[in-house]
Amino acid sequence: MQSHTARVHDIDMRWEETGSGDPVILVHGIPTCPALWRDVAPLIEGRRVIAWEMPGYGASIPEGRDRDISVAKQADYLVDFLQDQGIERAILAGHDLGGGVVQIAAVRHPGLVSGLFLTNAICYDSWPVPLVKGVAMAGSILEHAPDGSLHKLMEIMFSKGHETEAAAKAALETHWPHYDKHGGAEAFVRQTQSLDNEDTKAIADDLPRLGIPARLAWGADDEFQKVEYGERLASDLNAPLRRIEGGKHFTPEDHPRIIAEEINTLIRTVDSKVHG
Repeated sequence: MQSHTARVHDIDMRWEETGSGDPVILVHGIPTCPALWRDVAPLIEGRRVIAWEMPGYGASIPEGRDRDISVAKQADYLVDFLQDQGIERAILAGHDLGGGVVQIAAVRHPGLVSGLFLTNAICYDSWPVPLVKGVAMAGSILEHAPDGSLHKLMEIMFSKGHETEAAAKAALETHWPHYDKHGGAEAFVRQTQSLDNEDTKAIADDLPRLGIPARLAWGADDEFQKVEYGERLASDLNAPLRRIEGGKHFTPEDHPRIIAEEINTLIRTVDSKVHG
């Protein structure tokens, strides 16, 4: 994938891109970045694949300073990005916070969204999870904690969210450097303090009326986003849910082939609707 940056309104927005054709937009969560999708994107067939970086996360952590980086506002930023890129319609896919972002974008701008894919996504009142909520409440305590405290916390998050220690280690090596370079605990606290489940609760009643082709895949053993929430989402979206037995939270990293298979199936569904 190739890295790109564009000035959108007053934000330097960054994304990774590969392929060509109608776009599929991939949105990461916390504490990750577009590299979450590094093994998924090459497996998506016949599409321009864009892994968009939320302002305030990843290499774009500096763009989050003195700016609203709530999930609801990220949906606005995503729509601004699509419009800036001349993208009139796209399949949106989201993991974790990114799942909340794409739900909100779809409800607010259904004409922009041709399909919706969600994997272990925040929804309703499923979030913030206790660990993240604790960081938000502790705030300055973590910011002034001894060096290495945030690294250890991230290590715990990835260990709980991955099926193997090797995968957890690879995720830490992939995502940690952005925090190490751009403010560490201060950046992570800023992210956690922006989170409010009113953002997804506010659109919950609109989900059943969306009428957009959708699919879900869910790690059934996720401690952070329980599969029961995925089942509720699937019901509201009138969409199939693929349970990944033994799967945990970071499904795009642990099960890229399954995630890509489901996105490719959604692409075919969307295409058949367009050409049918």
